[in-house]
Amino acid sequence: MPEAPLPLPSWLARGMADLFPAGDPGDPDQCLAARLAAATAEGRQLRIKLGIDPTGSDIHLGHSILFRKLRAFQDAGHTAVLIIGDFTARIGDPTGKSATRVQISKEQVEANATTYLKQLGQGQPKEQALLDFETSGRLEVRRNSEWLEGLDLSQVIGLLGTATVGQMLAKDDFSKRYGSGTPIALHEFLYPLLQGYDSVAVDADVELGGTDQKFNVAMGRDLQRHFGQRTQFGMLLPILVGLDGVQKMSTSLGTTVGLEDDPLSMYSKLEKVGDGAINDYVTLLTDLDLETLPENPREKQKAMALAVTASRHGQEAAAKAQADAATLVGGAGDAAADVPEASLAAVNFPAKAFYLLSAVGICASSSEARRQIKGGAARLEGEKISDPNQEFASAAELEGKVLQLGKKTFRRLVG
Repeated sequence: MPEAPLPLPSWLARGMADLFPAGDPGDPDQCLAARLAAATAEGRQLRIKLGIDPTGSDIHLGHSILFRKLRAFQDAGHTAVLIIGDFTARIGDPTGKSATRVQISKEQVEANATTYLKQLGQGQPKEQALLDFETSGRLEVRRNSEWLEGLDLSQVIGLLGTATVGQMLAKDDFSKRYGSGTPIALHEFLYPLLQGYDSVAVDADVELGGTDQKFNVAMGRDLQRHFGQRTQFGMLLPILVGLDGVQKMSTSLGTTVGLEDDPLSMYSKLEKVGDGAINDYVTLLTDLDLETLPENPREKQKAMALAVTASRHGQEAAAKAQADAATLVGGAGDAAADVPEASLAAVNFPAKAFYLLSAVGICASSSEARRQIKGGAARLEGEKISDPNQEFASAAELEGKVLQLGKKTFRRLVG
């Protein structure tokens, strides 16, 4: 009779979409639970790799899923190896792209990396941070320029010799572009190889990635095998849908919740997540037990929104945000509500409503402001603004009042 597989701990299995390999339950090279058990017996910490390419400046809750899992490994006593892809970011991951990415400068990558680390909790107490930067032995922050910038041409050719064009074209994104006649630059084939070489450089036991990263994670296994290392496990986590409940969370689509969002904005956005996405948000962004939550979708939304906001800002601030959101959506511009401020200093008065919404940053443009007002989304102190050309004579007329867009965005106007 085949040996029964060892169960994965609940903190590890929660939210997992894929784990590979998943073979012989008694083999630490084929079964992650067996490697965990072997590491415990040997008194060894597993090395958990997560690579991030800082091609932007902000981290949103969709990104945080991987960091939460990395933190779970840290809290279980293992070593998180966070790789800042300062070299690979200059190439750009071709995953999910229909054209060659524009390469960015080393200086921009480093500026973005500094911002990323701050958002992840560098310099903060571990109780308030997404990752534990404090506990000795729990985190290594590495930049892959450490080992990639030093590769000479013969080593690069050696890396290229570990893969075939057929393998690369099997990658879905390359296959689609090749089939449609869209150009594929040769340097793009290097990305999966360099990212895979990161696993060799840090001797990874496990690599975390989204479900769209399986090809890259598997490349890391291939290269570890080529260099005679014990191969890593690939653990893939789902891609979080955005606030629209349809497409993945995306800054360009305006469907994100940022890690740096203030408590009220974060709570207000999250409590409007579509019914079909609530369970995923609960599973991937909180430690709440779905079995104990109310069946009513509205109450489940509130519980999820409160828990996520509390994880970033603390329970007291989250509870205040919940209370303020209820008051503000109800139409009362409560002076005690903790509403983010928007300055009127740059507004030229007299100001029409559509210009005001754009000038204080609540809308990206005047045309968007006109559209939002005509759609009935804009309110001042709970009263609907129905005319885009409604005119306000001075800042004094607006000072201290709450400007609202939909049910998610509130700003208190200040001089």
